[in-house]
Amino acid sequence: MNQPIIDIGVNLMHRSFHQDREQVVERAVAKGVSPLIITGTSLRNSMEAARYAGRYPGKLYTTAGVHPHDAKSCNEDTIAKLKELAALPQVAAIGECGLDYNRDFSPRDVQRKWFREQVNLAVELNMPLFLHEREAATDFKAILKEQAFPKAVVHCFTGTQAELIAYLEMGLYIGITGWICDERRGKHLKELVKLIPLDRLMIETDAPFLTPRDLKEKPVDGRNEPGYLPHILEAVARCIGQPVEEVAKVTTETAVAFFNLKR
Repeated sequence: MNQPIIDIGVNLMHRSFHQDREQVVERAVAKGVSPLIITGTSLRNSMEAARYAGRYPGKLYTTAGVHPHDAKSCNEDTIAKLKELAALPQVAAIGECGLDYNRDFSPRDVQRKWFREQVNLAVELNMPLFLHEREAATDFKAILKEQAFPKAVVHCFTGTQAELIAYLEMGLYIGITGWICDERRGKHLKELVKLIPLDRLMIETDAPFLTPRDLKEKPVDGRNEPGYLPHILEAVARCIGQPVEEVAKVTTETAVAFFNLKR
């Protein structure tokens, strides 16, 4: 495949990549996956990601935000520090932020407060939002509807048809991961992905998580990495009945425009 593709969600600062982070990036580039967008999940993690991405201009970008799991660690300085990070050229979006009522690692009222604060920051800076939602669609939609927000992508969508349609009607973009390759949990996604307009779709690995279950050569340690994105692309193209090259081209153009990437 000649068309390079963009992984919009890689947890590259995760400890499982400590030993071979550079090689992971190199393997991705060799597979035509470049640039990568590192997901910032906490203030500390976002700072590390921005520092690392700054060493690879044009090859690595990052988001800056606090995942709902980590919302309990936010304080009065958090938003100001995220704002400082957002001024860096390698920081392409605010997030990962949102709501997660599946695990409730942070109290729900705390999650809502800091999700709202990060949406406000994205509005202030006119930056795209990188969003997380799990079993919290009602409150998630309500917070987003409080004001006119910039572009936003629901990363790693795994929800229902009703949720998907609601998000599309709100103008949201949708990120699809290797969940679509899971014959147990991802069956419904194979149908739902057909409802997503191609120019509103982006692809991601969410590495090191969500390793595609149908890989022929499975990684020994079970770790997902951005080099597997072409496999996810092929699965998506198969489900929507479009040529792989076309899906690669459009999703890449969408990601470049959405994150304002330099090409």
